[in-house]
Amino acid sequence: MEIGTRARITLRAMEQFIAVAEELHFHRAAERLNMSQPPLTSAIRKLEDDIGVTLIERGKRVLGLTPAGKNFIDEARETLRQAEQVVTTTQDAAAGRTGLVRLGYVGSSLYGRLPDVIRDFRESHPDVRLELKEATTAAQVAALRNNALDVGILIPPLVNAEDIEQIPFDHDRLCLAIPKGHPLNKRSNLTLTDLSEEPFILWPMVEGRGFHLQVIRLCANVGFVPTVTQEAHGMHAVLSLVSVGAGVSVVPQSMSGFRGDQISYHLLTGSEPEFDLVLSHRHLSPSAKAFVRSIGEQ
Repeated sequence: MEIGTRARITLRAMEQFIAVAEELHFHRAAERLNMSQPPLTSAIRKLEDDIGVTLIERGKRVLGLTPAGKNFIDEARETLRQAEQVVTTTQDAAAGRTGLVRLGYVGSSLYGRLPDVIRDFRESHPDVRLELKEATTAAQVAALRNNALDVGILIPPLVNAEDIEQIPFDHDRLCLAIPKGHPLNKRSNLTLTDLSEEPFILWPMVEGRGFHLQVIRLCANVGFVPTVTQEAHGMHAVLSLVSVGAGVSVVPQSMSGFRGDQISYHLLTGSEPEFDLVLSHRHLSPSAKAFVRSIGEQ
């Protein structure tokens, strides 16, 4: 082979050489490879011709490796190991056993089904990395569209979202959230009407239209429009403001344990305060498909 000429060595040729080098016998190596001896002998000769180096010392009875052959077998073994690893990792990626799932969620979903879903997926897919991001419904819709998220857990209805798949995920209902020391907590059977004169803390409608409108509609149904004195992005922020006495709010019942020493929660009865959460996505990677599939199997 001329200097500078690139040898084209196949993985099969490396496998054949390794068999001969380990057996130090062409016939035994041929049996190990499930082939006859003459083609194997020719294959080793071609390998040596291709790289321009003698790899095997041939004697009357015993074969041996030249110094170049001893070096080549180490490199060949490593190359085959890497080739096998490439195949395995590619198969794992295609099957969703490895990769990354970027998961968005509204704050209240962490108090429902979502933690169990995350734990089970991590146990069944330990080599898939889950990247979690709390975000409002509107922010998740935007992130799904610009490929910043793979999957979102959000609250419908979604506006102009025909391009986004929605799968039922969880169920919750609304309750009243009032600062612990507020005089209203002394009343029994507190209702939404009792909050008609109170300052409300809500979230911007553009960040969670369906949830926002549901609260406004509930208030209107009992005869008042809430006076929103402050808005906060995210349910944890809303409740944090309630906890310091900045106002009252209507929040998911699933979050009624949040800052329970500072906030009193009161159940809203009937079916109107109920709402659903959906799992949403657009284009799923193999690992994201595995995540969605695992939810359907629970």
